[in-house]
Amino acid sequence: MIRELHANEEFEQVDALFERIWGFEPDSRPISAGLMRALTHAGNYVSGAFDGDRMVGASVGFFGQDSTLHSQNTGAAAGRGIGFELKLHQRLWALDRGISRITWTYDPLVRRNAHFNLAKLGARPAEYLPNFYGVMADAVNHGDESDRILAVWQLTDPRVEAAVRRVPYLPAVPEDAVVGLGDDGDRPVEGRTDGRVVLVAVPEDIERLRGVDPGAAKAWRHAVRDVLGGLMEEGATVTGFCRKTYYVVERNT
Repeated sequence: MIRELHANEEFEQVDALFERIWGFEPDSRPISAGLMRALTHAGNYVSGAFDGDRMVGASVGFFGQDSTLHSQNTGAAAGRGIGFELKLHQRLWALDRGISRITWTYDPLVRRNAHFNLAKLGARPAEYLPNFYGVMADAVNHGDESDRILAVWQLTDPRVEAAVRRVPYLPAVPEDAVVGLGDDGDRPVEGRTDGRVVLVAVPEDIERLRGVDPGAAKAWRHAVRDVLGGLMEEGATVTGFCRKTYYVVERNT
C-alpha cells in the first residue's frame, strides 16, 4: 500500500529508511523529518510504501516552477517493483493537482537508474549537472563527485503513458550510430562523437567500482562528464537508454 504521510512518527520512519538505503553521515542527510513535516504542511508531497506495518519505500517532493513537482528523494527496497509503484502514485498525485511534469536528478553512472528512469518510466534527460551537490559523504557514493542528470517526466507524453502501462521505451539505434564512450571491463574507452547518433556507455556497477578501484570510478566520472555532458551542452538530445548500457544521444541538425 502507498499513501501520503502526515505524522511526525511517519517522517521519522522515512528518515530511518533513507539512512538504511544510503548510509548518510549524521551531518550529510539531504532531508530531515522536521523538513518533511514543513513540506507537507505547505502542501508538498511525501509518501510511504508499506508491507503491512513496515515501511519499505518513500518519496519526497516539492513544488517547482511552471507546473512542476520536483522529486527530491525516492528510496525503496530493491527488486520488488516498489520504486515503480511510488512513481505511479506520485504521477497521479501530481495530475490531480494540475501538475503536468515531474523532475528529479540521478547519477548518470548508475546503469539501473538510467534504465529505470529512461526506459521503464519514459523520462527524458534535460540537463547535465556537474558535481551538483558537491562531494558526497554517504556510504553509497564514497566521496565521489555528485554529477547528476536532470530528468523530466512529462506526465501525459505518449511514451510516459505507455510506460505507466508497463511498456518500456526502447529507442531505435540506427546502424550508423557511433560509440562515443565504450566499456572495456572496468575502464572507459573513448571513441568517436562525430556521428549523428552517439552511444555513451556507463560502467556495469559504479557502486562496486568505487569500493574496489576508486581510480577507475573517477575515470568513468570524468569520461562520462566530458562525453555525455559535452554533447548535451552542445545541444544534443538524449533520446533513451539501450541495452541497459548506453545512452543514445542524437545531435540536433
